[in-house]
Amino acid sequence: MSDVIVLHDDDADLAVLDGKTVAVIGFGSQGTAQALCMHDSGVHVIIGTARDPENHRAKEDGLEVYSVAEAVQKADIIHILLPDEHHGWVFEEHIKPNLQDNHVLSFSHGFSIVYKQIVPPENVDVIMVAPKSPATEERKAYLEGFGVPGLVAIEQNFSGNAEGIALAMAKSMGFTRAGVLKCTFTQETYEDLFGEQTVLCGGTVDLIKYGFETLTEAGYPPEMAYFEVLHELKLIVDLIYQGGIQQMNAVISNTAEWGEYQTGPSIITPEVKENMKKALTAIEDGSFAEKWIAEFKQDCPNLLATREKLAEHPVEIVGKQIRSMFERK
Repeated sequence: MSDVIVLHDDDADLAVLDGKTVAVIGFGSQGTAQALCMHDSGVHVIIGTARDPENHRAKEDGLEVYSVAEAVQKADIIHILLPDEHHGWVFEEHIKPNLQDNHVLSFSHGFSIVYKQIVPPENVDVIMVAPKSPATEERKAYLEGFGVPGLVAIEQNFSGNAEGIALAMAKSMGFTRAGVLKCTFTQETYEDLFGEQTVLCGGTVDLIKYGFETLTEAGYPPEMAYFEVLHELKLIVDLIYQGGIQQMNAVISNTAEWGEYQTGPSIITPEVKENMKKALTAIEDGSFAEKWIAEFKQDCPNLLATREKLAEHPVEIVGKQIRSMFERK
């Protein structure tokens, strides 16, 4: 094990947030989950939006809604949960002009700080409070009386109490019940992007598509191929999540385990690891971020075209048909 520090409920004091207002900027999946968890823990939470505050859905949850500028003016902590690509312009136009001494800028991902989409003034705290979970599972765990693991990081400690504020926010969302790791903005950003690109999203999606294409091109029914390379993937990942790779191997058949050892290394070859190293280098040297921000500024033509092409892939078409057959009525 490394020397990473894990913190729990006893390491955080929720009273640090007494009398403070947290402005959550953005009310997407993470904004909704985090705002509601903090609100349910007794934290005064308001929502800042670039849209029409009067007709915002957050009001249905009993939250006050303001423009971003108004929310910043009313808040002590500005928790920015917008998509990464929107951080820069929202900060420059709506947040920065309203910042004051001892304001706290808070994030759940370090992209905009690490890649300097936001350059904060020196007279504010800059912290990260990041759940290691999709928003739906995060909210579900909180409502069940527990929480998901999280990360906290401190980039600037102008007030001298930045860590206490970050931990209090983590506690208010249930993260300290499961355990919170201390890290840096750079560590979180690089590791998060690497995981998404090489294993969780990029690697997994291409593995599924190649497996499906190989079976169907060999004449096997696409419905069966879908079950083999996509449907059952969740079952295997659940086993690994619950008890590790060895526990998964203890549950599957000996034939499946033997096939894992014999064939797996010939599919995921050492060249894959070399490609992963190249991906990590592009993340660390900023070239990936530079390309993504340039894509966003051109209104995402490549992103949208690739998204449309993926929707036309047979595994998506067959999968939609199969899932509809097994929906509970």
